[in-house]
Amino acid sequence: MPRIATADVVQRPALLEFLRPRHHALLSTVRGDGRPQISPVTCGVDQDGRIVISTYPGRAKTMNIKRTPEVSVLVLSDDWDAAWVQVDGRAEVLDMPEALDGLVDYYRCIAGEHPDWDEYRAAMARQNKSLIRVTIERWGPIATGGFPPELA
Repeated sequence: MPRIATADVVQRPALLEFLRPRHHALLSTVRGDGRPQISPVTCGVDQDGRIVISTYPGRAKTMNIKRTPEVSVLVLSDDWDAAWVQVDGRAEVLDMPEALDGLVDYYRCIAGEHPDWDEYRAAMARQNKSLIRVTIERWGPIATGGFPPELA
């Protein structure tokens, strides 16, 4: 029996429930010439329901967001054939030292508690990390691939 594609339209609470355990994504930002720049990223969802991504100030995605904050994030399941969702929103970049507390939240929503938060904070400051926060504005259905239902 062929696998049938699905496209489940969900409200924000179900979207956040879907996003929270999934940490693999593709972040699409806008280059200076208007074309997309796509980056594979690790992401989480913070306490305020924003998608959060750790990065560095000099990365293309960081500079693109500072110029054009509209982004799309395709959040994938660990299994390539499992569900995904595209989320569109407005991103902001926090650089050091403002990024530090957000980077702690980022770590927590992906990996839980760190054994030594002072060590983690010092490492983030030493590496001059930045944090991208995406405020979710709209999203597509939670989808899976397969045959269109009308062809099954």
